[in-house]
Amino acid sequence: MSILLNKDTTFIVQGITGREAVNLTKECLDYGSKIVGGVTPGRLGREVHGVPVFDTVAQAVESHGSAIDGSIVTVPPGFTKDAVVEAIANGIKLLVIVTERIPRGDVAEMVEFANLHDARIIGPNCLGLIVPEVCKMGGIGGPAKDAAKSYKPGVVGVMSRSGGMTTEISSSLTAAGLGVSTAVSIGGDAIIGSTYAELMPYFEADEQTEAIVIYTEPGGRMEAQLSEWKQENNSRLPIVAFMAGKFMDDEEMQGMSFGHAGTIVEGKEDSATEKIIRLEAAGIKVVERIDEIPEAVKERIER
Repeated sequence: MSILLNKDTTFIVQGITGREAVNLTKECLDYGSKIVGGVTPGRLGREVHGVPVFDTVAQAVESHGSAIDGSIVTVPPGFTKDAVVEAIANGIKLLVIVTERIPRGDVAEMVEFANLHDARIIGPNCLGLIVPEVCKMGGIGGPAKDAAKSYKPGVVGVMSRSGGMTTEISSSLTAAGLGVSTAVSIGGDAIIGSTYAELMPYFEADEQTEAIVIYTEPGGRMEAQLSEWKQENNSRLPIVAFMAGKFMDDEEMQGMSFGHAGTIVEGKEDSATEKIIRLEAAGIKVVERIDEIPEAVKERIER
């Protein structure tokens, strides 16, 4: 099993004729994903790697002949909100937003609109998600041949604010023989569609998943939400967290941004040290090196 994706998942790519979208489309097709159309206004009738291009999402749905499960949104920041609303209004329930630098107000409106229509947003500013040897939706893992090396089927669910670290952590789990059930690059912006806590119920319901690994950084309140969720729901899943950016705890680093837009330490509660204390109080093991992750997982699932 897996979460959010399976071998039958169909999706479109909005903004498919852009350079990065063309590459992303090929990577997903090579991995076996089912892309049933692309959308770029004014490009009706073209093809990208054999995928038909439409002017609107409605045309793509009509051509497919039945509901489409998801969309990868790659359009420029100023057009992303309209693209997401268009997709959801046409029945699409899973949206992976790759685009960076979307105004926070637009993201908040997109998330609210998705919630009202029972749709789920992954991102923005993310690389998507992957179920090893089944399907990938986004640039996660890179070209299919590289993704096949880093991601093998297994028992660990991975969630990460960093796209690159999603693959590095998954590669370490694969090398250790643990493998990955589903890996999700949730995005590094201050406001995102799906937090750790919001994705936990999916992993909790997935029989294949026996443990969770998260990559986290200073800034934001997602770790506090995850700690509260784990304690309130008596989760069956052990969680291992890899905390980066501890150097930002120095007083002179307060208010500085570290890599991702969402990694801004605005107060003591946002610091790495405080997050580690909060996570460990909830029974979540925190490690400070990637090579410590597989052993920490094995200890908690008795392998």
